[in-house]
Amino acid sequence: MPFASIRGQRLFYEDTGGPGPAVLLSHGFMMDRTMFAPQVAALAPRFRVVTWDQRGFGDTDFDGQPFTYWDSAADALGLLDHLGIDRAAFGGMSQGGFLSLRAALLAPDRVSALALFSTQAGVDPPHVLESYRQMMTTWLAMGPIDPLIEGIAQIILGPPEHWEPWLSRWRTLPKERLRQPATALLDRDDITARLGEITAPALLFHGTADHAIPMERAEALATNLPGSKGLVKLEGAAHAANLTHSAQANPPLLDFLNTVFPNAAR
Repeated sequence: MPFASIRGQRLFYEDTGGPGPAVLLSHGFMMDRTMFAPQVAALAPRFRVVTWDQRGFGDTDFDGQPFTYWDSAADALGLLDHLGIDRAAFGGMSQGGFLSLRAALLAPDRVSALALFSTQAGVDPPHVLESYRQMMTTWLAMGPIDPLIEGIAQIILGPPEHWEPWLSRWRTLPKERLRQPATALLDRDDITARLGEITAPALLFHGTADHAIPMERAEALATNLPGSKGLVKLEGAAHAANLTHSAQANPPLLDFLNTVFPNAAR
């Protein structure tokens, strides 16, 4: 089984291998590495694609201790060390974007590009944070009851046709497993003032039906990142836009990476 012992965790990862430039893909809250299956299929012929499960999710063995997205960024960089990868393009959805931006601040020489899906640099407004805290309080008290996880699925995935296999997976989660990941999400710091330090080329993607992070947050991120190559608006996509609307997302993603790594194109 592909585990890496990194900073007190046993991180589960998958690596397509190959000689191409490395791309590290980091999933969103409540998701796992498999949400990037459409991107792995599209990129693997030309790139070495690594996906992994962050603390508290998927098959990673998590120690249950408090952590921040700075820790998650360090985990990602540690995984690159484990795999012998000096530099990689970082792709991230939502919290995967939070950690990718922080990795670019921690180790700018190791982040060759950023592909950011459904993410932001700031924090959520107080009323939004309060609604999420109430959801997590319910989760920790009652576990993954259907009304709660169906509401989460609506936010992340959009219409019910996209809810499986995620609902089935969430029903099996131990309720305590989300305590520290939720705290990391809800108590994260605002790094907007530091965006000018991130010079890696970046392409942003955001769904037009994303109710978790408003489009204007993505537009602001695209404006404030010095290396921004623009914002791709995915028509009709909710929060997990790369998964549900991969047919819209994959062509510009591949074009962007081929521009960053011209020797990978063929």
